[in-house]
Amino acid sequence: MWVRFEPYHDVTYFTPESRAAVDAVGAKGGWMGYFATRAAPLGAVSAERVTSAFYNFHPRLVSRAVPDAWRIAAPSAFLAARLTGVDGALRRMLGDAVVDGPEVAEAAKLAVEAAGHAPTAGRALAAANAELDWPEPPHLALWQATTLFRESRGDGHIAALITAALDPCAALVIFAADRGLRADYIQQARHWSAAEWESARRRLIERGLLGEAGALTEAGAELRRWVEDRTDSAAAAPWLALGEDRTDRLIELLTPIARTLAESNEAMRINPMALDVAKELAADQV
Repeated sequence: MWVRFEPYHDVTYFTPESRAAVDAVGAKGGWMGYFATRAAPLGAVSAERVTSAFYNFHPRLVSRAVPDAWRIAAPSAFLAARLTGVDGALRRMLGDAVVDGPEVAEAAKLAVEAAGHAPTAGRALAAANAELDWPEPPHLALWQATTLFRESRGDGHIAALITAALDPCAALVIFAADRGLRADYIQQARHWSAAEWESARRRLIERGLLGEAGALTEAGAELRRWVEDRTDSAAAAPWLALGEDRTDRLIELLTPIARTLAESNEAMRINPMALDVAKELAADQV
């Protein structure tokens, strides 16, 4: 499910339409737009709270955007801007016929019902997004549902990382090793310095999770699987509530949409967690 709803949600950030929408509000730079639009459901919170909720971004990067963003515009203005950007991006990449078509409307109905079962207890971003009013157009209601799925799953993932004693930088180091991603790419994407990255790497080596050459040990691979299994288990409630047949139907409806978005959204390259979505969708024959 993640590889199907993540591309739909991910048009929120860094697409030309989303950037234009937050620029119109007054955001200074792409990162301010990102942090303001994603954190806006929480209200005008501090940089420390955003850093805590987002987990793996360096505090220095967050503090460049928050709380200055709230001095430029209220969170409600950024919430409106993100819907404007999402609408424009989806229409460009999918076309009006798809966006306003019966398949998206059907997918929205199923997704909104499932989103009502997304866990929010102990999940700050999920709870904040669950409080928002539902947009009336089906394609935007579908987007809000995917956002709730994404943030609920992400909050659960953070809980698994904390339980595994993987601090924000260490979580990125072990993720990069598992996925074969370049360290400098992840450092730039989340703004950790080379020294901070090396310190996290040494901690993982001392725990026996990483080898000196940078590859995961057997224990490291096992811990990564444990984190992902716990994350998936903690995110299963919407699909269990929807039921197998209707979940399968939602998969059928979202798959071609997700493929199109993953292949055409160049902004997804900025998201290291979504780099392999297009590959997985292309290989999936569902």
